[in-house]
Parts: sequence; C-alpha cells; structure tokens
Amino acid sequence: MSKSGAPRIDVQPEAPARASLVLASLIVVAAVANLNLSVANVALPAIGKAFDSSQTSLNMVAVGYSLGLAASVLYLGAVGDRHGRKLLLLLGIALSVPACLLAGFAPNDTVLVLARILGGLSAGMAYPTTLALITALWAGPGRTKSIALWSALGGGISMLGPVIAGALLERFYWGSVFLVTLPLAVIALVMALLFVPSHANESAEPVDDLGGILSVLLIAGLVLAINFAAVPDEGALVIGLVVIALAAGAAFFWRQRRAPNPLYDLHVAGRRTFWVAACAGIIVFGSMMGSAFVSQQYLQNVLEYNPVEAGAAILPLVVMMVLVAPRSAKLVETRGARTTLLTGYAFLFLAFAWMLLFWGEDSSYWQIGLAYVLVGIGSGFAGTPASHSLTGSVPVRRAGMASGTADLQRDLGGAVMQSIMGVLLTAGYASAFSAAIAASPEGKDVSDQVQSELTKSFASAGQVAQQHPQYADQIVAAARQSFLHGDDWAYTVGLAAIALGALLIFFMFPHREAERELLRRYYTEDSASASTASAAEGPSGSGV
Repeated sequence: MSKSGAPRIDVQPEAPARASLVLASLIVVAAVANLNLSVANVALPAIGKAFDSSQTSLNMVAVGYSLGLAASVLYLGAVGDRHGRKLLLLLGIALSVPACLLAGFAPNDTVLVLARILGGLSAGMAYPTTLALITALWAGPGRTKSIALWSALGGGISMLGPVIAGALLERFYWGSVFLVTLPLAVIALVMALLFVPSHANESAEPVDDLGGILSVLLIAGLVLAINFAAVPDEGALVIGLVVIALAAGAAFFWRQRRAPNPLYDLHVAGRRTFWVAACAGIIVFGSMMGSAFVSQQYLQNVLEYNPVEAGAAILPLVVMMVLVAPRSAKLVETRGARTTLLTGYAFLFLAFAWMLLFWGEDSSYWQIGLAYVLVGIGSGFAGTPASHSLTGSVPVRRAGMASGTADLQRDLGGAVMQSIMGVLLTAGYASAFSAAIAASPEGKDVSDQVQSELTKSFASAGQVAQQHPQYADQIVAAARQSFLHGDDWAYTVGLAAIALGALLIFFMFPHREAERELLRRYYTEDSASASTASAAEGPSGSGV
C-alpha cells in the first residue's frame, strides 16, 4: 500500500541489469532447443537407410522432439512461474545432455524416437522459460526488440541445423547430428547460471497439476493420432488416440473453468489479440517447419543433393529471417500486428505456391533458393507480431502462459503441420507407387512383400532397387515420381492452412488503433486485479 492508502501498482522496469548479457544468455539457451529441433531433417534419409525405417517412423523421428516439447510446454511454463524460471531453465539444459547422448547412440529407430521425445521434454523446461523471462524482465519497445531478436536468431539458428547436420553427415555417421549441441549446452548452462536473474515476477499461486496432466494427454494424443492415421492396420490405435485427445480436451476445458488457479486462464485466452495471434503463429511456424521437413527429403531423394548441399540450400531462409525480423519489430510499432502478420502470410503463400508449381524432378537451385527466400521473409515478418501480441495480452504473472502459448505456436504448429504433411507425403507416395506398379508390365510379378517395401518409404525402395539391379532404374524413377506426388499433397494442405490463417487475421484481428486500445484496456484490468489481490492478501501475504 502507498502512504495515501491506495493500492501500489509496481511498474515493470524497461530492462534488467546487464540486459545484453541476460538476453544473450537466453538466446543461447534457446539455441540448444532450436538446433536439437532441426538437425534431424537432413539425417532422415541416412536414418532410413540405417534402420530400414518406414516413412511413418521417419515422421516420428522428425516430430518426436516437437511432440515432447509441445505436450509439456503449458504445464512446465506454469511450474516455472511458480517455482522459479531460472531453476527450470537450468534443469532443462542439464536434461538435454543425456537426451542427446541417447539419440546419438540409439540402437534402433524406436529408441531414437523415445530419445527425441525426452529431448523435447528437456526443451519444454528450458525453451518456454526464455520467452517468459524476456516478458518478465523487459517492458515497452525494449520488449518488442528483445522478442524480435529472440525470434529471429532462434529461427535462424534452428534453420542452421540442417547446414551443420549436413556437414557432419559427410564425415561421420547419422548419430553425430544429435551430439552437436552438447558443447553449446555447456556454454548455455554456464551463461544462464552467471547472468540470468534468479527471480523475476514469479507467481505465489499453486500449480494446477491436474490441468497440466490433461494438457499433456490432449496434445500427445492429437499429434500421435495424426501420425498414425496413414499407417495400414492401425485404425484401432488411431481411434483410441483420438478418444484420448477428445476426452482430455473436454476435461481440460472443464477443469480450467472451475479450478481456483487454472493452468490456462481461459479469460485471458479469449482476448482477441491473444487467441487470433496464437492461431496465426501455429500456422506460420508449422508451415515453416513442415516445408523444411518435406523439402530436405526432396532435395536428397529426388534432386540427389548430398547432405551438405541439402543443408546449405536452406541458408537463404536463415538470412532473410534475420534481416527481416528487426524490420518486423518496427512495422509492429508503426502499423500494428495485423498488417505485419498479413505481410508475412502473403510471402508464405507465395512460397508454398512456388514449391507446388515449380519444384520438380529437374528443378535448378535458383528455383529452390527463391522458395526459401520467400519462406524466410514470411516467417521473419509474421513471427515477431505473433509472439509480441501474446505477451502483450497477459499480465506479467501469467508470463509462463504467454510463453507457453508462444512455444505452442512453434512446437504444436510444427508437430501438427509436420504430422499432417508427413501423413499426406506418406499416403501420396504409397498411392502413386502402387499405381505405378499396377501400370507396369512387370507389376503382376511383384509380390505383396516387395510391394509393401516399395511403398513403405523412399529409403526402402532404394534398398529394393539394390536387391534387384535389373529393375533398379525403374524402381528409382518410380520412387522419385511417387515422392513428388506425395509432396504435392503436402504443399497443397500447407497452402490451404496459410489461406485460412490469413482470412482469420483479416477478419478477426483488430486494426492498429483498436489493437492498442484493447491492450490498454487489458493492462488496466490486470493492474486492477493485481491490486485487489494484493490488498486481499494483506501485509503478511496470508489473507485478511
């Protein structure tokens, strides 16, 4: 209370002490998660050959990290809000070390998938906490600039993963790509220990553990159901997973409406600047990660790029994201989040249309590079306002909820879009190869077992080609055409998702002045609520 008897409202400082070192530490911590997230894509063909993996197994290797992160991020964000964000940050970095070692030395693709999920759980502790700390430690334009740097460098580092992985695969075995972040994890641990403040506006409210468990079941059930949807003879499993996801989702929303301290404040989530931005970000980051997942396989399987070339091919995306993000932050301040989001969406739509129309069996690199340039510009413009609107719509005490949702944008978006695009790639590939076998004069001589291997994945078709050298050229040609058929399906659904997201933003997200008025109103509501809660607790903090 102030001397006048009026409730005191603490004003958040513009920036913490040693702001540059704190921000650098948080970006390096985020880099550990970002690199671990993206290194698998270039290695997928090598993993497929090493384990004779199905396309579904490869999808799970790619999605496993996002699955572990997306499923845990809301729960762990709340745990950090309550028990200390720095503590959760340090635990997450430490856990990433055994997760990387298990992935790097996995004896089969099942263990590899489990290791990737464990790595995602470790990132669920560390990664959302980085944005929560930025939200808690910075305010005003400084927060916008910090989020822009965090978003751009995080996305750029993530996209450098394929380059680094490609270089490693040229000299070492596939598991080396999962070990590359170990030195960076040590650096991140030291920097976080030295420079990140121990406490930053943590909440004193208890964590909704039941809500946390239900959120894990909801997201895990959803992502796994999508991944197994195209697998033959797994209908019962898919139905079971869908039932789990629906039941957990219904129970989660029921719980959040009745819990005294909900894990996910549905009142805050219902704010237009929050939920529209959340949906927009899910599509933006999901499209970026889905395109990287499909395109890295396309470059190696169809165009026969080696791992280094395939990884380096994505560099234009990295460069454009880093260059555009600061301009995105300025555009958010001058024109508002709506205009900035729609600008990003326009470039993403052009990118997917270009990949669908002009990526073929004989595409030259300028056609590949231009698509990556467009994806980089689109993600650079759209990423900052998507995260900024979330953090600006919540009270600081709910920073974990905002950062968790911001991470869900990327990780749930990535898991869902990679899963959907992966399923369509799998189904399209199998459908086209089955049709090619049926149309071939030798089709009647192909046994069911061989056909199953041919339609399982591109890597399996390559192994069948080696076993039957007299038909090798035909098999490889059919596999390439079938892969192109499958990736057309994947890019088409990506285009549809981007179009729907753009319509949502255009009709539902407020214009600049209306957005600012809403944010001012939310701030006033949250300040009044915080003052009331403080007065009710009394000087002892135990209530009156």
